Amino acid sequence: MFNPIGFFAPKIRGVMLAAMMGLSAAFLSEHYGAPVMLMALLLGMSFNFMSESEATVKGVEFSATTILRVGVALLGARITFGSLTDFGVPILVATATLVVAVILLGVVLGRLMKLPANMGLLGGCAVAICGASATAAVAAILPKSQDADRSVVFTIVGITAMSTTAMIFYPMLANWLGMDERAIGYFLGATIHDVAQVVGAGYGVSEYAGDTATVIKLFRVAMLAPIVFFLALFFARHQYESRATRTFPIPGFLVVFILLMLANTMGLITQDLSEMVASLSRWCLIVAIAAIGMRTQLNKLRKVGMAAILLLVIETIFMAVCGSALALMFL
Repeated sequence: MFNPIGFFAPKIRGVMLAAMMGLSAAFLSEHYGAPVMLMALLLGMSFNFMSESEATVKGVEFSATTILRVGVALLGARITFGSLTDFGVPILVATATLVVAVILLGVVLGRLMKLPANMGLLGGCAVAICGASATAAVAAILPKSQDADRSVVFTIVGITAMSTTAMIFYPMLANWLGMDERAIGYFLGATIHDVAQVVGAGYGVSEYAGDTATVIKLFRVAMLAPIVFFLALFFARHQYESRATRTFPIPGFLVVFILLMLANTMGLITQDLSEMVASLSRWCLIVAIAAIGMRTQLNKLRKVGMAAILLLVIETIFMAVCGSALALMFL
């Protein structure tokens, strides 16, 4: 039987710490005009040492994962399917093509650079789809080996650092390129690696840009299931042992997001309820971003290895260039 006290008690301190960072970020944003998400990230990073404390580690982890997913899922209550179809079929097809192209680029570069087996595939999926989540999902279908485990660790560390860097610098790049809010939202959603950083960057610009970025990002996340399905069949055909041939990872928060978006599209969610849920979602995301800041250790990037870092950098630049081109051409 589920014991709520036993489940939440070890996490309370860490959650309260992340919430305090979030409230501080909101205060700074309100009084000094700084982007609240960026302030939450920077404040969290300044308390990085607390993420490894026994008293707070579970709560920080819970805030950076579960609370984040709750916040993203609740965003569906303020978005309709019309906001996705408004982009038009051509740009959605172009976005899907870009995702596949980045994965193929990773595979080719991984072989050319003589990286461990499937390192290029892991890096390509991490950059193209959803960062560490895609890395974990693809790793589940790889043949188990020491090289595979090491590649997963390298990819997660590297992609987390790059995604955080992109969250800070991509909005500035978009402004320098002269994009409007709609184009900025698309650019951020189409190019930043992790959902958390997309949300932080998008809502750091504006609510409209944040909504747009979230929709495009979740369109990329939705491609995870068919891509993992295809890869599982590929490895099974080559007689590799696969743990993922039985189940395929469709993120639960994505399902909730789509259901809420469907309900909102059908008019089942009132304006007052939508605003209340949106406010709750915003606070969940602020707390989650602060926790992610506490978990971010940029100095660990040195341990990844230069070849693996170069692979991720090339893929990231390729996606940023193509994503900005699509934003400027179609929006």
